[in-house]
Amino acid sequence: MFDFGGIMNTTIIIEPLTTYTQSIHNALSKLDIQAIIGRQKAIMIKPNLVNGSPYPVTTPPECCEAIISYIRSFSDIPIVIAEGTGDASLETKDVFQSLGYQELSQKIGVPLIDLNHAKLTYLKDNTRKVFPEMYLPECVFEHYLISVPVLKAHSLSKLTGTLKNMMGIAPPKYYSGKYGVWKKAVFHNNMHESIIDLNQYRTPDLSVMDAGIGLPDYHLGEV
Repeated sequence: MFDFGGIMNTTIIIEPLTTYTQSIHNALSKLDIQAIIGRQKAIMIKPNLVNGSPYPVTTPPECCEAIISYIRSFSDIPIVIAEGTGDASLETKDVFQSLGYQELSQKIGVPLIDLNHAKLTYLKDNTRKVFPEMYLPECVFEHYLISVPVLKAHSLSKLTGTLKNMMGIAPPKYYSGKYGVWKKAVFHNNMHESIIDLNQYRTPDLSVMDAGIGLPDYHLGEV
């Protein structure tokens, strides 16, 4: 589990995975998370739902549920689960449904947000090499953002972690199609610099990485 207070200011907590509830609660209790959450207005949980493949390609709903249950043990702050899938043939709502997030939403009363179709805001930073301008969802700046990736290798970025997981917030209207069929394909032309630029615009406030099962042979390789 990783706490990102900024890209260069990082507290790392590693907790053996027994059950999601026990391990995540143990890890988060070692952070000053109650005080941090107490200063926020709303929480956004951002899993990795890059496509419709099950865990360990994507974040299991049980992992997100454990994070939410821990927060709710001491706070009634509003919480949402948000993602924008990169799948070329599926919409985010389809992935939410097939991977159990729609069921989770109904079970615990947490709304789902499709970031691929959210209201956007325009951002500009001339120091950025790949994206001196970006369009990103307004809501990612209105919530305390918890990135929840799974640990896996990737053919272009070598590793999929919390920073690459942020590609899910990029709207397909501006970042799909140019270098492939995926909804975030523009990032594939210069993956590392693109990820750096994106995270300069919006870095996760906290990350919980599920490394219980990893994919060492690229995205859909052997477990």
